[in-house]
Amino acid sequence: MPEEVAIQNADAPRTVDSLAADLRAAGVRQGMTLLVHSSLSSLGWVAGGAQAVILALTRVVGDFGTLVMPAYSTDNSDPQDWRSPPIPDHWHQTVRDHTPVFDPRQTPTRGLGRIAETFRSWPDVMRSGHPAVSFCALGRYARAVTTQHGLENGLGENSPLARIYDLGGSVLLLGVGHDSNSSLHLAEHRASWPRKRVIDQGAAMRIGDQRLWVRFKDVLLESEDFPRLGAAFDATGGSSIAKVGSATCRLMAQQALVDFGVQWIGKHRGR
Repeated sequence: MPEEVAIQNADAPRTVDSLAADLRAAGVRQGMTLLVHSSLSSLGWVAGGAQAVILALTRVVGDFGTLVMPAYSTDNSDPQDWRSPPIPDHWHQTVRDHTPVFDPRQTPTRGLGRIAETFRSWPDVMRSGHPAVSFCALGRYARAVTTQHGLENGLGENSPLARIYDLGGSVLLLGVGHDSNSSLHLAEHRASWPRKRVIDQGAAMRIGDQRLWVRFKDVLLESEDFPRLGAAFDATGGSSIAKVGSATCRLMAQQALVDFGVQWIGKHRGR
């Protein structure tokens, strides 16, 4: 169980104070625009759980910083593309007809862990409007990061990922690997490789006073090679690696990561 794993991973309880000190030692600074991907259990046993982690993060980036986390609700997507797990073909239309519409306040995150889900409902947090791959943000540039999130190519140029890039933001992998590093999807949108293709997607949305199943285009994303890509980036010295609680964390400049990813994908993917 996660609680038992957390206790086994800790020599003492983690606290807001100890986590904040570890984050500073890892290189997190006041005023950063910081995109965080996280695993609560990797930190060890935390007094206050996800709430304490968010308090530590907001303390360290400060009032002039901006904290960003993914808030994906990928179960609001076309079931014909589901692979983990797939559902029977004859269920597809029922899912399209009855999935609740995306609502920034009500729709929960999916598969992102307790820290991201807690952050979603944190006071004053803003959430972008994409029905499947939204992001939440708090702080100085929260509005700039989350507004005008385009429906097509949801992790591309009209996404919060691109706004973080424009702001010179950073990425913190807090106890997770590069397979969770969403900024590499922005690199995919900017890169070219032989298999790259655009697919039809769909989601339940409210348009005016109507519930509609909305169709849109997106790049067929791949993440199987993200661990290799990330390891190659780490080998350049681009990631600062440290411990936060019991978790190995990686802090990196997002622009450097994305630019490296564009070149790496173009050279290695599908060759």
